[in-house]
Amino acid sequence: MLTWKNVINFSVNGNPTPDRRVEKSESEWEAQLTPEQFRITRQKGTERPHSGALCSIYDEGQYNCVCCDTPLFDSTIKFSSGTGWPSFTQPIKENAIKYEKDSSFGMVRVEVMCNSCDGHLGHVFPDGPEPSGLRYCVNSESMILNKEVVNEN
Repeated sequence: MLTWKNVINFSVNGNPTPDRRVEKSESEWEAQLTPEQFRITRQKGTERPHSGALCSIYDEGQYNCVCCDTPLFDSTIKFSSGTGWPSFTQPIKENAIKYEKDSSFGMVRVEVMCNSCDGHLGHVFPDGPEPSGLRYCVNSESMILNKEVVNEN
């Protein structure tokens, strides 16, 4: 289980190697994604709180990257954080997420991205529920819910 110490370590010392890499040109991403998906994932945008389609959905399934379909989060670790964005306590695999220090807007945060394609997902914070204490705060537009994949655990 990842902890805040692991997250900080990855953001400072480098991220785990992803299972695969997906690289496309900006024009290829723009052709594949909706304008809002492109703005959020490729230009590091943020959707308005409580506006995302996945914010209040708690159906079983797997949340995948909208850009490259990499599995990111499982529905079993999604929780209602009250922040207005889908929130999770752990990634589906340690190497699914890429972490980078983000000093924009006068704050210091940890940005989370898809480790396969570098698509911006959101941020992670150390104020989530136990046992990890993590809150991955993710834009709905950066993910798709695959209801065909259900965790049997």
